[in-house]
Amino acid sequence: MKKYFTSLIFILITTFGYSQQNDASYKVMFYNVENLFDTYNDSSINDEEFLPEGDRFWSNHKYYSKLTNIYKVIIAVGGWEPPAIVGLCEIENRKVLNDLVNNTPLVKFEYQIIHKESPDRRGIDVGLLYREELFQPISYEAIPINFPDSPESKTRDILYVKGIVKKTDTLNIFINHWPSRWGGQLESEDRRIFVASVLKSKVDSIFNSNPESNIIITGDFNDYPNNKSINEVLNASQDFNQIDSIQLYNLSSYFYKSKNIGSHKYQGEWGVLDQFIVSGNLLSQEHKFYTTLNDIHIFNADFLLEPDEGYYGYMPKRTFIGYKYNGGFSDHLPTYLILNFNR
Repeated sequence: MKKYFTSLIFILITTFGYSQQNDASYKVMFYNVENLFDTYNDSSINDEEFLPEGDRFWSNHKYYSKLTNIYKVIIAVGGWEPPAIVGLCEIENRKVLNDLVNNTPLVKFEYQIIHKESPDRRGIDVGLLYREELFQPISYEAIPINFPDSPESKTRDILYVKGIVKKTDTLNIFINHWPSRWGGQLESEDRRIFVASVLKSKVDSIFNSNPESNIIITGDFNDYPNNKSINEVLNASQDFNQIDSIQLYNLSSYFYKSKNIGSHKYQGEWGVLDQFIVSGNLLSQEHKFYTTLNDIHIFNADFLLEPDEGYYGYMPKRTFIGYKYNGGFSDHLPTYLILNFNR
């Protein structure tokens, strides 16, 4: 039944438009879209798999079906009102973002793009979409990751954007896609610990400038809330009993502790790789805008899932299963945070 309801939402929104923005809240979304590549060869990166003649036979039809699927997810997360800010990872370049916001029905929402090419060898980047009537960027930068013991190793930059939320106050937002667990969690942990240290240094500089800064850190961390990189190095607390404005708090730790839901499934177990971490100031309901523990969500609508035949229950319906085209969405589920506004 939920599948048909979601389809009805798509039809109504794209046919009749959308309602006026709810002044009381808006959504910030993050989504690992799993290998959103265009169909053109870029000789500077390793994108050969995702070419028409490549191992995945990545055609224009498959590419535009993928764009349409991502559009559907963004609309469904927003319900009647698309998210104000959308962080994305596993995107190849700015072109795929341009195609997403201009060559799908998202065009009517006039999303703007913030993106910089990163040195990742596969060519996958992070990016941010925003609706400029709801978020006005002041500055942005791609924070490079230069491993001191392995300068030849390349990974995604961290995208840092500073802007004004609904002409009220400043928000600092970081979009992350940390190094994968390829080769094993322990074997690759040092790389994520280093990225966490780079991010922590930037966050500390923001706090030093303004102890009441509003900060949102989101992304695919390839680590869980209890792992050293997030729990110790980034120092994202899971204790909400006493809130300190210059402390980071991991809202997604709720899902990690519950074990019943996650953004990613590996060997039959749900895990929380995609997270939202916020500064203590954002947890104060006395400020111009704020969030709460009840405002963090993983979007697990029926249409994003399929039976997990190898284990049990359901799993994200991804674009490929191995090299077999599956026509789905992603191997991750989107997650989103609601920001509430005081009138």
